[in-house]
Amino acid sequence: MQNLKYQRLEERLGYQFENQRQLQLALTHRSHGATNNERLEFLGDSILNFIIGEALFSRFPEVREGQLSRLRSQLVKGETLAELAREFEMGDYLILGEGELKSGGRSRDSILADSIEAIIGAIYSERGLEICRERVLTWFASRLDAIGIDTSAKDSKSRLQEYLQAQRQPLPEYAVINVGGEGHAQVFTIECRVAIAKKPTQASASSRREAEKQSAVLMLKQLKID
Repeated sequence: MQNLKYQRLEERLGYQFENQRQLQLALTHRSHGATNNERLEFLGDSILNFIIGEALFSRFPEVREGQLSRLRSQLVKGETLAELAREFEMGDYLILGEGELKSGGRSRDSILADSIEAIIGAIYSERGLEICRERVLTWFASRLDAIGIDTSAKDSKSRLQEYLQAQRQPLPEYAVINVGGEGHAQVFTIECRVAIAKKPTQASASSRREAEKQSAVLMLKQLKID
């Protein structure tokens, strides 16, 4: 029988577990006890690197190995995975030991990132590579669309701000244009305005922070900033 507690998370993930014990295990941090998500995390890390590496290999046929590795590292780094976990509101479902609960473990980047890898490992264990690949590529679609061979390791908002400061221009302004979707799967549309740009840029994502980053990427492209 499906546990109603996890239905909303499954809706956000776009995947319903056949065995919800796998999902519970993926959400169980080592601080909770010997039965935890570390093995699933190990598996998910390998699967994630393969899926994202394969996607980049197909998208950038002329790019050399070193550049592909750099792009992949941007997509699978802990900060990115933690952002994705926050978009799923995964912190609300983490199973933590008392010490981690008291010290704010639900919002800790490393724990959130590990939980994403464990979820990927759990999906792979249950349904195999094809279903797992479909889910991962859906989750990372906006990030894959925003990345390019000249993508810097520095955050797009930081790069845009630093460029404008160097040009002694006003800082960019970000405004929420629209919030759509259901409460559990909202989509934010953000507009980025820059004084020296011909027109504002807009981007949509499942979190305001990610939409701001993507609108900054588009603004960097419009201003032809490498």
